[in-house]
Amino acid sequence: NNLEFLYNKTVWGGLALFVIFAMTSGQMWNHIRGPPVMHKNPSTGQINYIHGSSQGQFIAETYIVFFLNAAVVGGFVLLNEANSVKGDPGKKRILSMVGLGFVAIFFSLLLSVFRSKYQGYPYSFLFK
Repeated sequence: NNLEFLYNKTVWGGLALFVIFAMTSGQMWNHIRGPPVMHKNPSTGQINYIHGSSQGQFIAETYIVFFLNAAVVGGFVLLNEANSVKGDPGKKRILSMVGLGFVAIFFSLLLSVFRSKYQGYPYSFLFK
């Protein structure tokens, strides 16, 4: 009968982030439309995890976008936590560099996925 977990801000924050990631990655669209998991080209045998059009989406693409968004947010959390670390400034610097690396790399990958769906999108960061 212990309901102490209801007062835990970390649990509620994690649950809220999970719902936000699921909805922004297209999980509800998948639930409504019922798309395939991925597409295999019968002539070349190549497997596509990202739909080539902005009008469609694969289930695998949903999970890719979900985890890329989560990694970007994880990088921002690391940057935020690096500021509150007490003691060794070297540990603070390493934590902030890892957080900055997460944000830069995974945001760039997220932009790459967006560019592959919307041909002619002019912006990229690290990867084309």
